[in-house]
Amino acid sequence: MPLARVVAFDDVSAERMAELSRTIQDGERPEGLPATEMIVLHDPDAEKSLAIVFFDNEDDYAQGEATLNAMPGDDTPGRRTSVAKYNVAVRVTD
Repeated sequence: MPLARVVAFDDVSAERMAELSRTIQDGERPEGLPATEMIVLHDPDAEKSLAIVFFDNEDDYAQGEATLNAMPGDDTPGRRTSVAKYNVAVRVTD
């Protein structure tokens, strides 16, 4: 069953989100991150963000979790407030 790692951040300015968006879209995927998809949501008024990273299975999730936890704080959108693991129960795309 696919899994999602959902991380909440506070103190995420519009400028920081724009910078991070450019970095992610222009860069390569970090080594050791076997994610199938990543979605980052941002509320500029509240300066909050959610990052949702999808993995195909438990092994990929564990590897991705280790890789993401080892990343320097400068590579994150803001101050991390929570991390949760979810089963992907339903997924619909166009």
